Amino acid sequence: SIDTKVVSKIMEILLFPKISEFAQQNSYKMVLCKEQNFYPDITFIDTHNNKYALDIKSTYRRNGDRVNGMTLGAFTGYFRDRKSRKNITFSYDEYVGHFVLGIIYTRTDEHLDERKVYHINELQTITSVVKDFTFFVQEKFKIAIDRPGSGNTKNIGSVVKINELINGLGPFAELGEKVFDDYWMYYLTKDMARAVDLKNAPYR
Repeated sequence: SIDTKVVSKIMEILLFPKISEFAQQNSYKMVLCKEQNFYPDITFIDTHNNKYALDIKSTYRRNGDRVNGMTLGAFTGYFRDRKSRKNITFSYDEYVGHFVLGIIYTRTDEHLDERKVYHINELQTITSVVKDFTFFVQEKFKIAIDRPGSGNTKNIGSVVKINELINGLGPFAELGEKVFDDYWMYYLTKDMARAVDLKNAPYR
């Protein structure tokens, strides 16, 4: 399947042994999210009880230097109420760092028949749906942009240039995490603005 959710989940499963090995090498305790819609995917806890959030995100190349984009978690709920434990493993203010493990891939150009059934001796003939992987790790605020990830959703969007993702060159990178937090804690979509009798969203 070329469904991005299916591809993402399979890549998470394949990466898990390496992530677990990384945790063991660095004496981190690993805590996995309880539900699929919880933040983050993995919490690392070091020997001093510092907590680090790791979200695994994937996206596909649109052309040579751009990707489809990523969503970097909600900007409502636990992001605004930093003591909340709803849809988050630990409260947001318990984390000392928020990181993204990003996976960039190219989708196959070949035609796929997702209904075809393969026999065990035909495994080598199955077309791979993805190729050309690039991996990166960045702090969330460094790859975030100033608008939601898609439409009117309440998720933070990401930069789409591959160079900016890999090197953490989003608009908040120089401004810093405090500015990023302040911006998104008070951000309003058009619908949110209308709900409080504002003609338009106040800023972006």
